[in-house]
Amino acid sequence: MMILNTLLLATSPLLAAQPAVPGGGTLAIKVGRAETVSDGTVLHAVILIEDGRIAVVGEDLPIERGIPVVDLGPDSVVIPGLVNAYSRQGMDSRGSNKSNPGLRASGELYPAFRDYKKLLEAGVCTLGLYPAGNGIPGRAVAVRTQGSTPAEMILADDVYLKILLRSSASSKSMITKGFEEADEYAKKEAKAREKWEKAKEKADKKNKKKKKDEQEDPGPGPFVAPQKDPKAAAFQELRDRELSALISIRSAGDFLHLFDAIGEEQFDFALRVPLSRETNLFLVKRELKELGCAIIMEPRLSLHPATQRQRNLPHEMVKAGMQLVLIPSSDSLDSHQKWLNDTGVLVGAGLPSHDALRAMTLAPAKVLGLAERLGSISAGKDANMLFFTGDPFEPSNKVKTVMLEGKIVFGEL
Repeated sequence: MMILNTLLLATSPLLAAQPAVPGGGTLAIKVGRAETVSDGTVLHAVILIEDGRIAVVGEDLPIERGIPVVDLGPDSVVIPGLVNAYSRQGMDSRGSNKSNPGLRASGELYPAFRDYKKLLEAGVCTLGLYPAGNGIPGRAVAVRTQGSTPAEMILADDVYLKILLRSSASSKSMITKGFEEADEYAKKEAKAREKWEKAKEKADKKNKKKKKDEQEDPGPGPFVAPQKDPKAAAFQELRDRELSALISIRSAGDFLHLFDAIGEEQFDFALRVPLSRETNLFLVKRELKELGCAIIMEPRLSLHPATQRQRNLPHEMVKAGMQLVLIPSSDSLDSHQKWLNDTGVLVGAGLPSHDALRAMTLAPAKVLGLAERLGSISAGKDANMLFFTGDPFEPSNKVKTVMLEGKIVFGEL
């Protein structure tokens, strides 16, 4: 039973040092078990929320006098809000067959999409929405699943560049030529800057020698770089680590093409690998580990090719030392609502529950570049949390309460 306490006397300087923000709100929540993801499991946890963010979390922490306390009981469990880094929910464009690396998915964001509310009720607090299309369709946007305008929904734009790679020479050259075009632009810009610097130097020398009654040479003005091609710009941003990539492949063969195409280039990327019944990605586990990239998969068991032997590839990726990111089994509303249950099947087949939970929260937040703000129950992060009675991966347990940035948006405390 949930009990609202008026106060607990505090002697701890940790909690006493967290005053209520004027105009904001401070609340302490006591739960039987907090799965923080970043700092493991905290039993008999106290979570202090202040002005929409987590101020502190710890075991049996005393609470400052006057702070309202909600005690959810010994069977209560809290986890971070779910993060799906790879979705098209609420987007309806079909894209094109031409690469368009400058296109932003945020341009087609439709806040009135009715399923955002249902996604939030299922515990999905954050989405990474990518543009449709082939080749290089454009740039993804990270959104909270609530808001009446695009500005209210958007957490960050340009969170990754979407790239679809296949086992073909043309697909491979898409990446190699992208970096070549970035090189060509860099040379073009260097020549333009050199020309500008010479003109400026000439004007400066002339002005130093001019007589008082002579007009000053204005020189070339401020430097203006040559117009940058969107593809060259995108690949230069990748190289400068101002932008990351999310690259979709289907097989070990696709990956080898990618491995060859990357060559000596250094940039941040995640791999999206759709899990079919006979996915053969286990053939390149060593190479995948060398790259150190995140692997994005559905929570699905597969079969060893040409056999009926079951494989838990997500678990194999974790055991091999890779960063696993899980997404719903499809991009439908129903799959989002069953996401925890489907992941529970992997847990039952051997994937440790803490790795499964990380793959649905902190790992996808890292893909979106938002790990400093989302994905774990940690001090300083947004208070996005889901409350349960019992294990979240048990099929009979449903989300009872959803908190988004400190506000109850579904259920009650």
